[in-house]
Amino acid sequence: MDFIFPLSQLPMGQNATVLKILTSGTMRRRLQDLGIIPGTQIECVLKSPAGDPVAYRIRGALIALRKKDSETILMNP
Repeated sequence: MDFIFPLSQLPMGQNATVLKILTSGTMRRRLQDLGIIPGTQIECVLKSPAGDPVAYRIRGALIALRKKDSETILMNP
């Protein structure tokens, strides 16, 4: 059985695969436009001193996401 967790819990320097996006509407569309779709590999690259936002490498681009948004993205190691 696979371990499923939100993107917000991905440790620095680790990567995982997008399993599902739980949000809807314009935020879902924005995440998809950034390349966050099922099967995409995401790496946690940099956390701000306060821990929010966090920078992720997504399809070669560095994207910062707020914690509340990254909690809606389910990941699989």
